Formats: sequence, C-alpha cells, structure tokens
Amino acid sequence: MLEIAGTGRTWLLSGPTSSYAVHLTEDDELLHLHWGPRIALADAEALTVRPLPDYWPFESPLDGREEYPVEGGPRFARPALSVRTDERRGTEWRFEAYEAEGDELRLTFRDTGLVITLHYRMRHDVVERWVTLTHDAPDGTGPLELLRADSATWTLPERDGWRLSQLHGRWAAESRLVSTDLTYGEKVIGSRRGHTGHQHLPWVALDTDATEERGEVYACALGWSGSWRIAVAQLPDARVQITGGAGYDDSGLLRLAPGESFTTPVFAGLWTDSGHGGASRSWHTYQRAFVVPDADRDRPVLYNSWEATEFDISEEQQRVLARRAAAIGVELFVVDDGWFGARTSDRAGLGDWTPNPDRFPAGLKPLAEYVHALGMQFGIWVEPEMVNPDSDLYRAHPDWVQFQPGRKRTEFRNQLVLNLAREDVRQYLWEQLDGLLSSAPIDYVKWDFNRCFTDAGWPGEDYPQRLWVDHVHGLYALLDRLRAAHPDVAFESCSGGGGRIDLGVLARTDQVWTSDNTDPLDRLAIQEGFSQIHPARVMAAWVTDSPNTQLNGRVSSLRFRFVSAMAGVLGVGGDLTKWTEEELAEAGEWVGLYKEIRPVVQRGDLYRLRRPTGGLSAVQYVLGDEAVVLAWLQAQHHGEPLPALRLRGLDPSATYECRETGEVHRGAVLLHHGLRTGLKGDLDAAVLRLRRI
Repeated sequence: MLEIAGTGRTWLLSGPTSSYAVHLTEDDELLHLHWGPRIALADAEALTVRPLPDYWPFESPLDGREEYPVEGGPRFARPALSVRTDERRGTEWRFEAYEAEGDELRLTFRDTGLVITLHYRMRHDVVERWVTLTHDAPDGTGPLELLRADSATWTLPERDGWRLSQLHGRWAAESRLVSTDLTYGEKVIGSRRGHTGHQHLPWVALDTDATEERGEVYACALGWSGSWRIAVAQLPDARVQITGGAGYDDSGLLRLAPGESFTTPVFAGLWTDSGHGGASRSWHTYQRAFVVPDADRDRPVLYNSWEATEFDISEEQQRVLARRAAAIGVELFVVDDGWFGARTSDRAGLGDWTPNPDRFPAGLKPLAEYVHALGMQFGIWVEPEMVNPDSDLYRAHPDWVQFQPGRKRTEFRNQLVLNLAREDVRQYLWEQLDGLLSSAPIDYVKWDFNRCFTDAGWPGEDYPQRLWVDHVHGLYALLDRLRAAHPDVAFESCSGGGGRIDLGVLARTDQVWTSDNTDPLDRLAIQEGFSQIHPARVMAAWVTDSPNTQLNGRVSSLRFRFVSAMAGVLGVGGDLTKWTEEELAEAGEWVGLYKEIRPVVQRGDLYRLRRPTGGLSAVQYVLGDEAVVLAWLQAQHHGEPLPALRLRGLDPSATYECRETGEVHRGAVLLHHGLRTGLKGDLDAAVLRLRRI
C-alpha cells in the first residue's frame, strides 16, 4: 500500500507487517523517516516535524538522515551518486515531481543536464529500490560520467550495539555465515572480479539482539551479477547507513551521451521482528513470488554425468548412465562438459558450440530422444561467456575477448573471457545457442562461468570501463532472449559452484549450483548460509560417490548423503556404473521419498532448528498441514545424550502423526518439548514427516 500526505511531500509504503517512509523538506532535502513496524500516515507526518540536531561545522546534519546522499554540498557521508562533466563534479538537485503508479513510487529530481528518478516498490514486506539516471542535455553537449551510481542507501534507526551478519567464502566453501559487532567506520564487502563471486554474497543483515526466531532484523540484498559493493557505515554520531550498487570502486561506471539513461539494479531490503529465521522466510516468499521464474513448479530430480565421466564422454556411455538414472527415479538427465567441439580436455573447444562429431556423430538429438524415451528430460552444460585459445572461434575472432592492448592475455583454466558488451559477440552466441536448442529436444541448460575478469579491456572503445556493466547487461539480454524463444527450457546458473548467485541472475534462471563441494557434511554449513536469503526451491544439491574423490576423501553413508542433498533441489552426480545393486535400490527409495516431500521442501516455510556446528543439526519445512524435518548427526561422544528437536511453525492446538514411527504428538508438545530423532554415532541422518490429523 502507498499513501501520500496532503502536502505531497511525505510518502509511506506499507506491507503486511512493515512500513517505509520518506519526506521532502522545503529545501528539497529528501530525508529518511521510518523503516520498521507498520505505522500510519499520521505517524510518518509526526516524524517530519522532529528537528534535525545542531552540529559543529565539522559535521553535517544531513549525514545519516538523507535518503539518497549525493556528492556535493554539506555532506561527508559516502555518496550514493557521484557524477562529473567536463565543467563540474557533483550534484545539486531540486525536486521536480512524484508519480504513484500501482504499487510503485517514483521521485524525480533534476540537476543541470541530469534527471534522477528514485524508484520504490513494496513486495510483501520487501522494499525494492533502484534509480534511473538520464543525461538530459541538448545534442552536442559533452558526456556525463557516472563515477558511482548506487541503487539505494538504507538508513537504520538509532540503536545501541549493532551486529553485522554476512556470507563470506571461497571456491568450494561458499556462503559461510559470520556475525560481528559493528564498529565506527565502514565495513565494505563486494566483488571486483566481474561476477558476483564466491567470496561474498551481496547480502547483509543487522540486528542488536535478535535470535533465530525473535528480535528485529534489517536485511538488504543486491540484484546484480557483476562486480558490486555494499558498504555498511557507522557514522560519528553512531547512526548506521547501508549503501550498495553495481561496480566496486569509484573510478567510473558508465559515460552517458545526451539522451542516454542508466537504470541501476534493484537493492532490496526488509525489516522483521521475527529474528533471522523470519527474515529468511520473508526473503524466500519474496523470491518465489516475484523473482524466480515459474517458482510454482517444483524442480525435478536430476542426474549429472560429470563426476562419472569428466571429459571422457561417448554417446553409448551416456546411454548406460541414463538407463541407471532412470531406474532409480531420476527425472532430468544432464550431459556435462565435453560434448562439443574439440573438447577432450579443458584446453580446447570452448566457444565452438556444436556436438563433437566423433562422440555424437548424429548430434545430440538421438541421445536426447533416447533419454526422453526413458521417461526423463534432457539437459546439457554450456559456458557461453568463455573461449579457449585453441578453438575455431578464437582463431577467427581473437579480438572478441577482453584484453588490454600490448599486454599478456591472462588464461585461467586455459580460457579467456568473451566481451559480451559487444553486439557481434552476443549475436554469435545467440545464433549458436538458439541453433543448439532448436536442434534437439533439450529441456535444461546448465550455464557455467569458470573464471573471473582479469584483463578487462576493450581496445577501440572510447570508454572501455563500460565493459564491466555492459557485459552483465549483455548476459541478461542473452538469457532473456533465449528464455523468450525457448520458454520450456529451464536454466541453471553456475560459476565454478556458487560464484554467481544473486537476485539479478535468479530472475532469469530456475535454480543455481550452490557449490562445487558435494561433500554432504561440508554442504550443511554452505546450505545454512545460502538459506539466510535464498529458498530451497533454487538450491541444487547432489549425492555423489563415497569416498568423496573430488575434494576431501570423506567416507559417508548413502543415507547421510541423500538427506543432506534433500534439503534443496535433489540431484545425483556419482558414477552409477560403480554403484552396487543394493546401493541403486537404496538410492531409488531415497529418490521416491524425496518426491513425496518435495512440495514441502521447495515451497514450504523453512525453520533452522539447530546449526551444523559439530553435533546434531536440523532444518524443518512447513507447508499447510505437513511438516518435514531433516536431521543430521555429525558425531556423538560416548554417553552424550542427543537433545530433542523443538519444532516450529506448528499449530499448538493440533495433533500431528509422525509417518516414520506412527507416533501421535500434540503440537504444543512438539513446540515446547521437542521430537526425538533416534540418531546415533557418526554421520547419521533422518527424514521425519509429520502430518496434521
């Protein structure tokens, strides 16, 4: 709901439980009023008459109170907007108009040659914010350079003892949750690598005393799949602001000619008084409703052949794996790297997106049709943004990659990055991928990105810095075009695991590859961090071989591996030709069980019951009258009793039956006294299904 004061200078957006308010002073200063529990318009208007504090000349009364700080004038806080022309630098804006259309509020300001529009939209209890900048000057005027153009600045209320939570990591160890006390100064996280990165997810949460299910939490997430930055600042007067947007530094984002515009990515924020668990459930609801395509469709159980074959691929071998996958109940069979060009290793073939004639002499269509005949969908792996120097594409177009003239072209994984900011590169990829998806009944594409930007140059371009933004726009445009032309094809975002996971790419893909680490114990911590913001509906997780030959050699039971992977979108990635008949039969039972609980896991409300810190951990999903508990025991000392799991999200006055044991429990008892798991020893796990009766 959007409400506007009679003066036309105070605006209030409200969701089911929260509100957000801003006010424009007579001096055209846009001030933040309120972000928190739901209030009335009269409450917002009452906040407008509270005077700004007096400051000595060394501080500014606007700092920590301005809704979107710009560079210039009496401001010392980090600017969200920094622009320059040949004549001047900074912004001195004046209010022009507001527009309210549906659930969107637009506030427009003008400076000489620049129109700034701040956008607001409330989605449930998530506030979406973004900015449009237009170089509004006559033709023949010089360009306007955007040094920095953040999507939003979020202002927190005055509180003591703020605590900052973030998700850090590295390859194969992404999404690790860490919380620290916020101190004076700035905490900056981000990526300068050209993609979202394994090192940080673009999300922060702040609280003072919140637990998992109680207390105020403020959280923000950026929808951008390139380099980015979020800065959390505690100012000298202890006020806290969060600023974020595309690009890592302030050396130049884009240059706008007269008439050109730039729209920032969405920087979304939410408030809850239901703790970190309540914040997560709000994020999940928001993404399923407004971000993820076709989120009402449950994702199928997939099999991926990479760990079974790596680059040693043949059509007959894939058919053997497909038969075994179908026999255990898999619904989607995916051929990973090695099916195209001269791709017999990672040294060649990237960029040549046609089937290898020695391995697939009749193309992919016969294998795809065979997989369909087995009752499964068919998928493939691609890495369109990359090229090997040993490829037909690179030999024909060495200028299509990112490079600095006169410098060595740095290779990671024997590959270079194509410049998707170029229209000819995007058109080539469109023709290749559209032709590929039209050549065979392909239902699914795993889209990988296996290296960072290093030599991000664009020789011949007047403003080569634009590559950092335009590459991402090129990626989005290509995905959007492919989805429109092939609406029945699902896409997965992958970047060496979880290197490109954000609200921007999730608006164009159906799921993400959470991590290259498939060890079931390591995955528990990765999945816990991932769940802080993203729903199980998009979190791909595989069951692979034991010992885990890809990473740490850990030995674990099929039970533990399956229950770990069943917390998201279940997949299987082991070498099924080496699994025994007993293992295949057990796997079939687990797949069948997952299909039963899948609607609850992928669409239900998530409750994190116990963290994976060494002993018993568990998560719970609730959808309607059904609940599912996934529990894991890492290790148990002799004589150490296991605590009961206190469940959440149930009706205390209702009765629930546990389908595994047949026991009947009162909701109040489960909520306050808990449920016994029956786990024991090391690396044990269980699935417990409860149904209201």
